[in-house]
Amino acid sequence: MNTREQQLKAVGRLLDIMDELRLKCPWDKKQTFQTLRHLTIEETYELGDAILDNNLQEIKKELGDLLLHIVFYAKIGSETDAFDIADVAHTISEKLIHRHPHIYSNSVVKDENEVKQNWEKLKLKEGKNSVLEGVPKSLPALVKASRIQEKVAGVGFDWEKPEQVWEKVQEELNELNTELKKGNKQNIEAEFGDVLFSLINYARFINVNPENALEQTNKKFINRFIYLEKEAKKIGKSLHDMSLSEMDVFWNKAKKLYR
Repeated sequence: MNTREQQLKAVGRLLDIMDELRLKCPWDKKQTFQTLRHLTIEETYELGDAILDNNLQEIKKELGDLLLHIVFYAKIGSETDAFDIADVAHTISEKLIHRHPHIYSNSVVKDENEVKQNWEKLKLKEGKNSVLEGVPKSLPALVKASRIQEKVAGVGFDWEKPEQVWEKVQEELNELNTELKKGNKQNIEAEFGDVLFSLINYARFINVNPENALEQTNKKFINRFIYLEKEAKKIGKSLHDMSLSEMDVFWNKAKKLYR
């Protein structure tokens, strides 16, 4: 592995390259915070894919792409004297020191949960009006639900046992079933949302990341369906022309291949 000196030199090299690109490259010269935003989101999802695939080479590559974006934003900020990369680094360093009094002060914690609770309490002392202020509005709904539940749990608003949460899931399923019988679409949608929210909450209690779990299922389904399509082509058939029982033969084989 690289020494700390080598690491700092590598980051300095990237900063020098960014300075040159911003000065000489027509595309880089035109970029703003707003034009880079959607690209940053895309890069974040690509990093997420690499992590799910446990592909270390891709993780390294995607981290580099994200680091470039951070350096790019800092460079743009420096051009109006708003902030530069040092300000960015100092800001997060000061936050980490302040939020970890059990490391940098005389505070004592007994476990990870107490660290999380102290984190949320410190945020409120910093001027936040609600523990939920830190949840980005533009997060995908599933991720947002998970973060909301983590945040409120951090200040003690939580169930005590997994069994209680599972009972809540069952309760919400029953309420959904009742609305399905009535046929009111708006109420059905509301109850369906409650079911999802309670399932996401239950995932936290059984130490499952719901976003990762769903994405893994998505990938598994995609692989199985592509296999089904390929096998159908091998026998000269279109899926439109096959019965469900015919497709099930290949689907069951796909299930054994992609678990």
